[in-house]
Amino acid sequence: MQWPKKPIHIIVSFTPGGAPDTLARILAESWQKTLGVNVLVENRPGFGGNIGADYVAKSDADGYTLLIGTVGIHAINGALYEKLSYDPSRDFVPISFLASTPNVLVVNKKLAVANLSELITLAKAEPNQLTFGSSGSGTSLHMSGELLKEMTGIQIRHIPYKGRAQFLPDLVSGRISMVFDNLASALPLIQAGEIRAIGITSLRRSPAAPDIPTIAEQGLPGFEAVSWFSLVGPVGLPVGVQNRLSQLTKEVLLQPVVLAKLRASGLEPAPNSPAELARFIQLESEKWARIVKKSGAKAD
Repeated sequence: MQWPKKPIHIIVSFTPGGAPDTLARILAESWQKTLGVNVLVENRPGFGGNIGADYVAKSDADGYTLLIGTVGIHAINGALYEKLSYDPSRDFVPISFLASTPNVLVVNKKLAVANLSELITLAKAEPNQLTFGSSGSGTSLHMSGELLKEMTGIQIRHIPYKGRAQFLPDLVSGRISMVFDNLASALPLIQAGEIRAIGITSLRRSPAAPDIPTIAEQGLPGFEAVSWFSLVGPVGLPVGVQNRLSQLTKEVLLQPVVLAKLRASGLEPAPNSPAELARFIQLESEKWARIVKKSGAKAD
């Protein structure tokens, strides 16, 4: 199969400007020079990422329509939504992991806690009195809170919002006690002293905020809840094209200038093989399906 011989479309299931869009445009710019064909980024947002995912799942498996996958699309939505028009585990083939970004647990600055241990003690002393906001039921921000509840046994009430623009003012004012937020979004407020950081949700500290300890190192080993992004295609994608795309992705993301740019924005690139990505998605799906079920979360 001669590939490519026409434009390639990378589908982003979210609005422009976020991490999935940034990664897609970095790939598109490089591939266009390397492959000699147009590489177009299309944003098809809505329904928790399901609109764009459904479009790619039903596209021809010829290597010309690809999807920026996310933890929501591949590991959460299958358990969160009662019915999907595509199968997250069967309708896609893995190409490469792209990058991840941690969330950070932040609290209202007037809350009398300075670390995770103090927060857990307060929550146990006052069951269901503390609240945590998120950008919606089933999002990675919500699931981060549910994972904390499962691993500590604390009872804190979830308050879903439509997005960060809605919950951040309530966090700063004290209407809610805490949130798990994307590190890049929360960092300016942390640095300004408007909110207090308790812990990072990745297993290792973030280079973008090395002074913030991880939740895992504060007595919850194994706690990990990160937003991650991958490249996938429709099931049936020729193996030769799959492997070529995987290699092209690795070449782009490991360029020093690209590494530096992504890390400065809080993203940690980690391209891998299709087999490695498949195993990772399976483990993430099992983990988050358990958390979704235990939490009783349903899509808004």
